[in-house]
Amino acid sequence: MGATRFWHRIIVAGLVTLPFGRNRVSGLMADIGNGIRDFRSGGSQ
Repeated sequence: MGATRFWHRIIVAGLVTLPFGRNRVSGLMADIGNGIRDFRSGGSQ
């Protein structure tokens, strides 16, 4: 069952990157990471 989950994630990741492109997805993930980091640090100071 673990192998199917791994392949499922690979397929989903591929389907997400196809329409948006790799650079756009990378930028989106970076923005999400910055937002989480900012939220944990207490927001804008």
